[in-house]
Amino acid sequence: MNEVTKLTYNIALIKLTTGAPMTDLSKDLTTITYHKVDQVVTITLNRPDKLNAFNDQMHQELFLVLNDLVNDSQVRCVLLTGAGRGFSAGADLGERITQPGEKTDLGEKLENGFNKNLRLLKSIQAPVVCAVNGVAAGAGANMALNCDIVVAKQSAKFIQAFSSIGLIPDCNGTWILAKLIGLARAKAITMLGTPVAAAEAERIGMIYQAIEDDQFEDQVQALVQQLANRPTRALSFIKNIFDESYSNRFGEHLDRERDVQRVCGLSDDFAEGVAAFNEKRTPEFKGR
Repeated sequence: MNEVTKLTYNIALIKLTTGAPMTDLSKDLTTITYHKVDQVVTITLNRPDKLNAFNDQMHQELFLVLNDLVNDSQVRCVLLTGAGRGFSAGADLGERITQPGEKTDLGEKLENGFNKNLRLLKSIQAPVVCAVNGVAAGAGANMALNCDIVVAKQSAKFIQAFSSIGLIPDCNGTWILAKLIGLARAKAITMLGTPVAAAEAERIGMIYQAIEDDQFEDQVQALVQQLANRPTRALSFIKNIFDESYSNRFGEHLDRERDVQRVCGLSDDFAEGVAAFNEKRTPEFKGR
């Protein structure tokens, strides 16, 4: 990260409370739904008859919503989930059918679809929770794994299905998987296409938690509310500085921690946290 990028990054985070509010896009959406309650936004992939597989329209609609969220500093937590019995089957292969001898530029499709939306998803400063309610396959699995906290129903499965059709893991899969579960496991499950059950995904560190199906909705909502009540600015720094740690050198990262901690120490939330600790009460964080 160069000095200009660092400065832009710091200014953007310091100004978390100055963004524009989310516009009302919900009436124009057909392949996803979203709603905002208080300061929590829920995005639901909504093609249940296709296991929420991504077609071009879903990519376009998700882009509109994520672009709004990046500019909305009032949001304190985002929940991403799926409608029906699955989270997402990844790309809609029905849109990839070609005539004999015809070729499709999957790189272009990827750049204008998953990559464009993943860049926005990673730019959201509020914590992003992914609630995997069923099968998550291919790019659908990797979209989930790129969220900040991933929980799943016990009955859910994660499938790196790419090699079964002659592809590599995309949607940042070749970057995130090895960092979550180690290189040996990442290579094996992607080469073999081995389904990983939610409990196993929790055990090996792929996700945060597997939850009993009948408790899933309640526990997800409790998690989201807990995050929304925490100091949003500090959480936004946490998610970004962990990502930076993979490319920073030791001394450089100590400097980054020092600089970010300086900003956190000047925040209203830090003052409130210390006051609440000394007064033996629950803090009331405002995200500032």
